Amino acid sequence: MRLWALRRFPWRLPLRAASPRLEPKPSSRSGSVVARSWLRPDSASFQRGVCSAAGGRAAQQGSNGAAREIIESSRKALNFLQKEHPALKPTLSVVQVGDYLGQEMIRNTAEEIGLNTVHICLPPDCTEMEVINEIMKLNENPKIHGILLRLGKVSSTSKIVNAVKPEKDVNRATDFSLARLVHGNIQDWVVPPSAGAVIWILEKLACTSLDGKKVLLLGVQGPLEISLQCLLRRKGAVTISCPWEMKQLQTLLHDTDMVVVGSTKPKEIPVTWMNPDIITVDCSHDILWGQNGSGEHPIRSNSHTPTEAIHQLAVAICMQNLIKLTERWIENQQYKTWNLRCLKLQPLSPVPSDIEISRAQSPKGIDVLAREIGLLTDEIEIYGQTKAKVRLSLLERLKDQPDGKLVLVAGITPTPLGEGKSTVTIGLVQALTAHLKVNSFACLRQPSQGPTFGVKGGAAGGGYAQVIPMEEFNLHLTGDIHAITAANNLLAAAIDARILHENTQSDKALYNRLVPLFHGERKFSAIQLARLKRLGITKMDPTTLTEDEISRFVRLDIDTSTITWRRVVDTNDRFLRKITVGQASTEKGFSRQTQFDIAVASEIMAILALTSGLSDMRERLGKIVVANNKQGQPVTAEDLGITGALSVLMKDAIKPTLMQTLEGTPVFVHAGPFANIAHGNSSVLADKIALKLVGKEGYVVTEAGFGADIGMEKFFNIKCRTSGLIPSVVVLVATVRALKMHGGGPNVTAGAPLKKEYTEENLKLVSDGCNNLKKQIEIAQHFGVPVVVALNVFRTDSPAEVDLVCKIAKESGASDAVPCNHWSDGGRGAVDLAQAVMRAASQPNHFRYLYDLELPITEKIRIIAQKIYGAQDIELSSVSQSQINRYSQQGFGNLPICMAKTHLSLSHMPDWKGVPTGFILPISDVRASIGAGFIYPLVGTMSTMPGLPTRPCFYDIDLDPETEEVKGLF
Repeated sequence: MRLWALRRFPWRLPLRAASPRLEPKPSSRSGSVVARSWLRPDSASFQRGVCSAAGGRAAQQGSNGAAREIIESSRKALNFLQKEHPALKPTLSVVQVGDYLGQEMIRNTAEEIGLNTVHICLPPDCTEMEVINEIMKLNENPKIHGILLRLGKVSSTSKIVNAVKPEKDVNRATDFSLARLVHGNIQDWVVPPSAGAVIWILEKLACTSLDGKKVLLLGVQGPLEISLQCLLRRKGAVTISCPWEMKQLQTLLHDTDMVVVGSTKPKEIPVTWMNPDIITVDCSHDILWGQNGSGEHPIRSNSHTPTEAIHQLAVAICMQNLIKLTERWIENQQYKTWNLRCLKLQPLSPVPSDIEISRAQSPKGIDVLAREIGLLTDEIEIYGQTKAKVRLSLLERLKDQPDGKLVLVAGITPTPLGEGKSTVTIGLVQALTAHLKVNSFACLRQPSQGPTFGVKGGAAGGGYAQVIPMEEFNLHLTGDIHAITAANNLLAAAIDARILHENTQSDKALYNRLVPLFHGERKFSAIQLARLKRLGITKMDPTTLTEDEISRFVRLDIDTSTITWRRVVDTNDRFLRKITVGQASTEKGFSRQTQFDIAVASEIMAILALTSGLSDMRERLGKIVVANNKQGQPVTAEDLGITGALSVLMKDAIKPTLMQTLEGTPVFVHAGPFANIAHGNSSVLADKIALKLVGKEGYVVTEAGFGADIGMEKFFNIKCRTSGLIPSVVVLVATVRALKMHGGGPNVTAGAPLKKEYTEENLKLVSDGCNNLKKQIEIAQHFGVPVVVALNVFRTDSPAEVDLVCKIAKESGASDAVPCNHWSDGGRGAVDLAQAVMRAASQPNHFRYLYDLELPITEKIRIIAQKIYGAQDIELSSVSQSQINRYSQQGFGNLPICMAKTHLSLSHMPDWKGVPTGFILPISDVRASIGAGFIYPLVGTMSTMPGLPTRPCFYDIDLDPETEEVKGLF
């Protein structure tokens, strides 16, 4: 929405401005103005003097009137803005060094208009760096809309003045602001306040326009000199600048119509040089800049404009500038069309390794990319030069911006090598943005260290469709997984510690330690008060609890046999699949068996991926059920009093990480749950922010893990329910290699050479294997969303094989099927896919969920098994049946289902390729992720801690000690 508030209530000088830079001389500033004229006895001069005397009286009365008019128009403009933005309260920060006179006038004027002021008062002997540090803090504070420097002559340096961001410079004194004024950009209506006041007084004293007048700027330097020259020349005046020491000063004074005095007169300059008929404005002291003047002034006026009234005029203009800057700030908050500079690719043949391709491209600075896609400076937190966290405040700023279209990338049942969903995702957004000039965003999961050093390797895409730098993408990134590991293990430690302390202490001892004495007084913490409320205890005074209430408060009575919370580590470590904790003598014999999960299987990872914001994340963390008590009731993280600490550990991880593709298009990397043991999708927050940034006609391409039977099903039934988002189209990734495997080809093993069936043409294997592709298209059709098949073409694929796959895909119900060469050609190789996606996204969408949440847990599991996997029925173990009964009794029966199942087959058996049918799906266990918001059945012997193969990827990874370059990632 375009804001016109200030255009409705104008008090403006006719100027606007542009953008280069100047180097003005640092010096005195302007603000206070005293006017006087001298009369000569000749008639012409007499008439001129009469006009000046009348002008002096008019200026005396008019400056007050002008100030009142500006204050009133500013107040109306602010009211207009606040109707559209009720929470808006523009704030001016005044940085004061030394002399604190004038604060009251600034504060009172601001209050009258309805503005906030914050005064920062620094001592006169503070250093230049101390002042700059204060300014830098204000620059980055989004609650501060304008900065006014009151420095005095001594502390006013160019470095300090130019430390203020131009968009917060109410005094328009930075080099950038002055350059805009000099170049006359008509878009800038923000007038330097002191210069504006001087111009207004000159016009009043002249009793006419300034066109053709000769104006001498005497002892005026720095920004005031530049501002006055520009403004006066636009009024048609002729300006001359000179110092007091100029030899021709007496002649200049005799031949000028007006004089603006910017500094006190030296003693050696006679007062008689000032001709009495000259209109003179004295701005040698300035309330805005904190320069209150001292010593002899060149003008001893007998017809004058009161200094206070002139100061009020300058202060009023300053406040009007604050509202104009706030209006501009609001406009900048609105969505803007991208001005994206894409990076050029020069693909080589043969295609080099992924890491060589990544290193050959020079990425844009992440701050540059952020500006190109419409992010504001205070909305990003930069990590190095190529990645940045994006703050969630962006969602509030763009809440009225229409969303773009959401595209989901899923796949067929993959080989252990993966079929390139990430690569397709990157190639697709490169094609959309770099080649079709359509705003698009990729949303990817953060890679786990497990596969990076285990079997699969990195997950940044591949070839000429990558996220760069791929080393940073694959190694630690911004530390989100480490934050999840720390939070998860803190909760695990809290569980065991609480069990130990409850088993070894009396109720009284526990109470005295949980609610300790501080300065002779006991107080409940906020989280303890919340627990008391859940227990039905309304007392606020710790000394008033009864023994029974104390016992209920301090004892969680955790049944150790029901503990489901495990420690995690982001490494494939098979020897942590079963461990014993508590074997040290200090734990007094309270040992128990447990295990580690891989970090990305933590419920905290699932919460990160599904949360809608900080408060929602905190609430979800508090709902985590870690065990049952001995009465069969759930024990939560909130009961342990740890929710606030978990939120603190996760406060940065909740922000998506911004990176870029090889062609300079934007990518969000956020969250990283596996699809076989979790819900397998990147974060809701990344999708939502990206949908706002691309705009109504843009596209957000988000990836679901593994096949459509796992990642896509969970995307629709879990992520879409949580977020309210609905995809416009599904891109289903297939490869000839995987289809041949499903058609009866030999096993594909990571690290082993492919058999000849995969490197030579074999149409029968392809045709037979397309049954898996048909099944995955059918799965997508269960949800009513159009499907486009993306055939990720390898060098060994024959044209006949490619044509056959595309033909069968279209016959099976796909909207389109497109061969893609993005791995070898970058975005150019996925243009056909991008165009097919855009066509499919415009088709009718009949999205629906697979099951009703109100159905019993068992029935929801059965629907997934039969409709998605093709099973005949399910078989519940006694353990899983018992868990389902317990969760139903505890009120968790209406949650969606997140199946933990092998990704290598539609069934529970990794070796059953193609489209198995008629099998019974065994459910070995059922867990509840209450904070994340789903029930979590384990199919067969599913493991939540992968193991390392005989030859892990880490054999190839190394570091060059001289260049510090990573080698061997792929």
